[in-house]
Amino acid sequence: MEINNQELINTALSVIEIESASVRKLADRIDDNFIKACRLLICSKKSVVITGVGKSAHIGKKIAATMTSTGTPAIFMHAVEALHGDLGITPAGSAVIAISYSGETEEILKLIPTFKRFAIPIVSITGNPNSALAQQANINLNVHVEKEACPNGLAPTASTTASLAMGDALAMCLLQAKGFSERDFATFHPGGSLGKKLLTTVKDIMHQHDELPMVVKDTSIEEALSEMSQKNLGMTTIVDSISNKKVIGIFTDGDIRRTLASNINIETEMITKVMSNKFIYVTGKTSTSEAINLMEKYKIYCFPVLDDKGSLIGAFSMHDLISARLV
Repeated sequence: MEINNQELINTALSVIEIESASVRKLADRIDDNFIKACRLLICSKKSVVITGVGKSAHIGKKIAATMTSTGTPAIFMHAVEALHGDLGITPAGSAVIAISYSGETEEILKLIPTFKRFAIPIVSITGNPNSALAQQANINLNVHVEKEACPNGLAPTASTTASLAMGDALAMCLLQAKGFSERDFATFHPGGSLGKKLLTTVKDIMHQHDELPMVVKDTSIEEALSEMSQKNLGMTTIVDSISNKKVIGIFTDGDIRRTLASNINIETEMITKVMSNKFIYVTGKTSTSEAINLMEKYKIYCFPVLDDKGSLIGAFSMHDLISARLV
């Protein structure tokens, strides 16, 4: 069978429209029942156990992964395997999310007596509020869709998307209820770019000791320019004295252009005449994520790093962030 390009486009657009419409209709079902489901899961003393069969199993795995990475311990348990021993991962104190669009999945229904025996509450996600699963669950979340996006009306498409969206809504509400922060997210994602930015501090990448661009206050502009050229960080700091390294100003590449345009004698004039005594700095504990935000906000691409007393302990630039693959 041949299909032309326009037919492919029309099919794709139809799928997106049907699935997006199915998700939009869920908004009308975010009600007291949804709140009760959130409260039930928040009160779970153990893990949230998510179960399903077929395509619902794949959706359940994704919801479990999302919850686990956002502060809610969760695990997926295949309903078939649960009937053959895996029920051991649902101890008392757990809560169950059972996903079945028909609400009549035999393997899931066979698990319900065991859940009830151990007083494990059940939140069902079904497309039929009158189904056996919905009726036996403590709370049912209705994800009914008018039709699937499959041209034959057979392959689970809109229904699985709706189930996933409902699961994501639960996960994000639990995240908020638990006060799960951006830094918490980074802790659980140390290998990701966000985790690396949040967990890596300025101290980890900054230049120190002999690499620091630094001159004392009675240094000439010419000598300061030489220091900048040698250290190659796009700036130099001006300190009160070598002993205490208390920073009283900075001089950057941008200041060079302004200085040369003013016809100042760089051999005789002191750097204090042209330095900026109001400047942005960071501490060694500052996350590189925060440093990047400061760079974007103030359009500054190099920073001095100061300790609690205002003394210079390091310096870094955008190039250091790039070298560390943080941007």
